[in-house]
Amino acid sequence: MATPGPIMTSGSRKEAVARIRMVAGSGSIQVNGRPADQYFPKGPVQTAIRQPLVVANAEGRFDIIIHVTGGGVHGQAGAVRHGIARALLAHDAELRAPLRKAGLLTRDPREKERKKYGHKRARKGFQYSKR
Repeated sequence: MATPGPIMTSGSRKEAVARIRMVAGSGSIQVNGRPADQYFPKGPVQTAIRQPLVVANAEGRFDIIIHVTGGGVHGQAGAVRHGIARALLAHDAELRAPLRKAGLLTRDPREKERKKYGHKRARKGFQYSKR
C-alpha cells in the first residue's frame, strides 16, 4: 500500500506544470518555497488545491512540496490539484474510484486557441457590411 520514500508526480493545466513531492508528515503544503495559503491567497483556489486530500481523507497525513511554473494563478492551482491527485493514487491504488468520480485524475484538455492571421484574435473576424 504505502511506498517507502517520497512520491514524485507532476500535474498540468493550460500552460502550467506542477512537480509534486509527497512524503508522510504533518500536513504542510509548500509551493515554490512558500506556504500554500501565501502563494495562493484566494479562498476558492486554496479549496481547489486541497480537494484531492479531502476526497482521499488524507488531510494532515502528508507533507507536500510543490514546484509550479507557467500559466496564471488558476492554471497553476489546477496543475497542483492534478499533481496531488496523481500522488495520492501512487500512494494508494484503491483511491482511484473516488478520485476519478470527483474528476481529479483527468487532465483538463482545454488550451488557448491560436490567433489566426488577418484577424484581431482567435475567433474575431471583420464586421460584415452588406452595403
